[in-house]
Amino acid sequence: MNRLRVVLDTNCLVSALVFQHSRLSTLRTHWQALRFIPLGCRETVKELIRVLAYPKFRLSRQEIESLLGDVVPFFETVEIQDAYAPVAGLRDAQDAVFFHLARQSSADALVSGDEDILAMQGICTTFPIVRPTDFLRSFD
Repeated sequence: MNRLRVVLDTNCLVSALVFQHSRLSTLRTHWQALRFIPLGCRETVKELIRVLAYPKFRLSRQEIESLLGDVVPFFETVEIQDAYAPVAGLRDAQDAVFFHLARQSSADALVSGDEDILAMQGICTTFPIVRPTDFLRSFD
């Protein structure tokens, strides 16, 4: 069985990891059940660590490490080039890394709820950009 190889943006990962009763918490269940393969790179993992350390989450270093242990072992790690090179039409340059990761890894999809990323639907033809709820429906 070929599992989908998917780039999840940081917000999807944080929602799945931190908010256990959120609608996106089932993403974690699906990657841990090996229903899809989350793709990551050095830059996206660093971004995830940075966001998990935000004071608003009130996570200790040990809690952050535990959350990372719930996702990083499931990642297919990809070495990407020029992680923040501009992407034509992308409104937020910081989101470029997700496009480069998806393109360079030949991802089956980029899953995001970020409006700047979603605005690229129809413009980006290399891979589909899907909302998390739509992606989760594929497992129903």
